[in-house]
Amino acid sequence: MAVDVSKVPSTPGVYKFFSNHEIIYIGKAKNLKKRVSSYFGKSIKDRKTSQIKFLTDNIETFTTKNEVEALLLEQMLIKENKPKFNILLRDDKTYPYIYFSLDHDFPGIYSKRTKQAVNSNFFGPFVSSGAVKKSIKEIQKIFRLRNCNDSTFSNRSRPCIEFQMKRCSAPCVQKISKVDYFEDVASAKSYLSSSDSQTINRLNSEIEKASHNLEFEKAADIRDRLKRLELLREEQSVVTLARDVDIFSVYAEDDYLGICIIVVRRGKIRGTKTHLIKRAYYESIDDVYQSAILNFYDNQIDIPNKILCTSSLDTKELIKKVIKKKFNIKVNITHSPSRAIRSIYNLCKINAKQVIQNHLSKEDRYNFAFKELQSAMGLKMLIKRIEAYDVSHISGDHAVASCVVFSDSGPSNQDYRLFNISKELSGNDVGSLKHVMERRLKYYKDKETKPDIILIDGGRTQLKFAASVIKASKHKDIKVISIVKGSDRVRATETILSEEGIIEFDKYSKAFLLLQEARDESHRFAIMAQRNKKRGGIKKSKLDDIDGIGAVLKRRLLSKYKNIKSIKLANIDDLMTVKGINAKIANSIIEKL
Repeated sequence: MAVDVSKVPSTPGVYKFFSNHEIIYIGKAKNLKKRVSSYFGKSIKDRKTSQIKFLTDNIETFTTKNEVEALLLEQMLIKENKPKFNILLRDDKTYPYIYFSLDHDFPGIYSKRTKQAVNSNFFGPFVSSGAVKKSIKEIQKIFRLRNCNDSTFSNRSRPCIEFQMKRCSAPCVQKISKVDYFEDVASAKSYLSSSDSQTINRLNSEIEKASHNLEFEKAADIRDRLKRLELLREEQSVVTLARDVDIFSVYAEDDYLGICIIVVRRGKIRGTKTHLIKRAYYESIDDVYQSAILNFYDNQIDIPNKILCTSSLDTKELIKKVIKKKFNIKVNITHSPSRAIRSIYNLCKINAKQVIQNHLSKEDRYNFAFKELQSAMGLKMLIKRIEAYDVSHISGDHAVASCVVFSDSGPSNQDYRLFNISKELSGNDVGSLKHVMERRLKYYKDKETKPDIILIDGGRTQLKFAASVIKASKHKDIKVISIVKGSDRVRATETILSEEGIIEFDKYSKAFLLLQEARDESHRFAIMAQRNKKRGGIKKSKLDDIDGIGAVLKRRLLSKYKNIKSIKLANIDDLMTVKGINAKIANSIIEKL
């Protein structure tokens, strides 16, 4: 469909491309007419641009006062609409901080996310909760600060396991004085502020004092804490001369973008965040940097005065203006690292490249396995998609079926599906499989969703029924195979069956390992769902209405009898063999059930 660009104004603003009333791309421009027209000219475009041109059947434009407002509006609209061709990096969560609860007599150390202005009790931000947890764990080992909540603290009568593991000084039971504990808190804050010389001097002084008093065990303990602190200092020494800076790196290869962000605060690395963007559309690397920077700070309250990019940006002045307008913060954006930060700068570049390499190596593995599978099965068609099915239940109860999907780039988690099995079919694996596949076949609307191969965990019977479902459908071109467990269920002894018979595989080939992985993944997914279903059954049952039966007795009853039906068949004497069940409760069970 031809798109009319004649009415597009030659002003700054934002444009939307639509396909069948759905927004597929949002962009901004200093000159809307010039930018939009570039998509629909006669010159040869790259594949992504050509695809956008082909799909677009309508456009909308919004005029703004200047390019700064255009960029702000573009970012807002992308977050709201999430168009398929735009780069989406936004993390909806705020970034975590290390937080000291100084409103308590014995402050604790915690992880806390906040959108509020932070004070001297907050240290961060960290780019992930994992980085915060790791830091808190190390700080606990050195400074022995509590991590429990105030309620737990108030109700302790003896030290917990954290004290035994030398990660807490047990202030809850007065194992340490308030003064000494606050010194440890001050030392921990000092370390996080990158001024740990005072803490080291204090610990050395305590070692001397303990040795003088012949408290050699105490001296050795303090010495171990000091060694751990010095080790941490060595790990962070590469950036101790740098202060607050965020480093951004973008690497492009084939149809992929690798993005790495390293956060440095108070001379210490607060963590690394990476993104892999598949088949991304972007007009320039500058566009990627501006999306990465603005999205990263969208939920941040701590923006440094310096942003370091590993590429020179033509749009850095525009980004600076946007940050100034949105956050009222003046930042310096540069691509020239100082000597203090150069090693981290180079590390950021390596990580941006590595995130793509890690994916490509994985993708290559699956791509090769798919080609090997095609050859082993003697197929002319390319294999692009496999579905694997499994049915799981416990003695006929809580039955579910799983469908996992593998493409030639690996597991496609977003396409996984679960199916509840009715009580009528529960325990009937063949009937359940037939029912699930009949339901699933209704969703094969195009080549992208339809598998080339369906893998069944089972023998000839399961294979036969699955194949009969396919033959009765309009998708007769789907190949059905099954994987049969070997003797004593030993791995690498499985047999792969088709309707024509056994398919010969090298048991250590990538194709065979792929089928094993798909089978194992479908089994894992089904078991997980089945257990969740079982837990739901335990949480709510007829037993909940019986006086004297709580969660513990309910678990014991269901553990012994497996289901309500079996409990109904039990007599009073049998029920009283369950620990905690007396004659009165047993009578109530028989009456109520």
